[in-house]
Amino acid sequence: MLDSSSKNNNNNSAMMTKIHTRIRTEPFNNNYDLVSKVLGRGKFAVVKKCVEKATQNEYAAKFLRKRRKGEDCRNDILNEIAVLEAAKANPYVVGLHEVYETSHEIILVLEYAAGGEIFNQCVAEDEDEAFTEDDVIRLVRQILTGVAFLHRNNVVHLDLKPQNILLTSAQPLGDIRIVDFGLSRQVDNKSEVREILGTPEYVAPEILSYEPVSTATDMWSIGVLTYVMLTGESPFLGDEKKETYLNVSKGIVDYSEEVFEGISHLAVDFLKSLLKLDPRTRVTAEECLSHLWLNTDSNSRNLITITATTTPTSTSTGDEQETSQSESEPESPDSSPELSDIPLYTTFPVQGDLKTGRDTFTFTESFPTRPEMQQELIC
Repeated sequence: MLDSSSKNNNNNSAMMTKIHTRIRTEPFNNNYDLVSKVLGRGKFAVVKKCVEKATQNEYAAKFLRKRRKGEDCRNDILNEIAVLEAAKANPYVVGLHEVYETSHEIILVLEYAAGGEIFNQCVAEDEDEAFTEDDVIRLVRQILTGVAFLHRNNVVHLDLKPQNILLTSAQPLGDIRIVDFGLSRQVDNKSEVREILGTPEYVAPEILSYEPVSTATDMWSIGVLTYVMLTGESPFLGDEKKETYLNVSKGIVDYSEEVFEGISHLAVDFLKSLLKLDPRTRVTAEECLSHLWLNTDSNSRNLITITATTTPTSTSTGDEQETSQSESEPESPDSSPELSDIPLYTTFPVQGDLKTGRDTFTFTESFPTRPEMQQELIC
C-alpha cells in the first residue's frame, strides 16, 4: 500500500473529487433488496447483487469503507464516482445508478454485468467456452473505444486486466463493461503523476521504475490483456514475485508459433505495437482502432497470415536492451491478491489458471531496489 505521506503529496492533484451525483443518506435497504450472492470481496469493500424495489431491476452494490488503516479515504471514493460520471456517455464503462452513504461506508449502485469477468473465458479449458480470435477482436475494439474515451478526457485507468473487464452476458457473448476505477487518475501536460499502483502482471514498466504515468501506461496493460485473451498465457508471470518484476522490466515477450498457433500474424503485430518498453513508442488507443488486425475479416486475415509465415517472429519487444527497476509485489491473477484502497469490482470468483509465458526471463540475480521508494505495488 502507499504510505500516507506519499499518498497525500502525490495523489491529490491527480484525483477528481468534485461530483454531481446526489449522495443519498436514507437507509439503502429502504430501496434495495440484497441478493445472497456476493459478487466480489476485497480488503476494504464487498460487492453484492441487489434488486431495486421500485423497478425490480438488478444492480451491483459496491460497499466501500471510508476509513482504511485509520486513514480517511473518502476522497478516493469520490474520485471513483467522478470518473464514472465523466464516462457516463461511454457505453463500455460500467454505469453508475445511485450513491448512498452511511457513517462507515459509501455504497455505489452500479450496472449489473451478468456475464462475469472475461478472465473466465481466458482460462476456459473447453474450446467451446474459450474466445475465438474473432471474439477477441470484437471485445478489444470495445475496450479500446472505452479507453480512448477516457484518454480524451485525460483519465487513465491504471488497472486494466481481465478481472476488470466484465461481460453483459457470457452465452451468447455480450458486450464489455470496464469496471473498478479506484486507481484511476487525471493526467495532463501541466504536472507529472508518479505512483506505484496496478496489478503486477499487467503493470507497465514505467510504473515499476517510478517514472511518470500517462495514457501510454494503459496501452501496455491492454497489450498484456490482449495477449492473455488470445493465448490463455500470461506473458510476464514468473514462478516467484521478483521474477515477474524482472520479466516486466526487461519486456521479454514470447511471440513464438507455439504460443500463437492458429492466431494470425496481424494479432502478433498488434501486440508488438503495444508491448514496447519506451512508452513514447506505444500506439495510442485511437491508433489501435485503426490497426489492420481490428479491421480485417477472418478470410483476409488468414491470407495475410499465409503470406507472413516466411517472416520470423521475434521473441522480444524490440526494446529488450532497455531496462527498468522496480519495487513491487506481484500476484497471480487466479489468486486473491491484497487489493488497493478501493478493491476490485468482480462478479464471480476467478476460476482456472493462467499459464506462464514460455520464454519469460529467468530470475538468477538479486533484483535492484530503489532505497528512496517506500511504496508497495497496489494490487
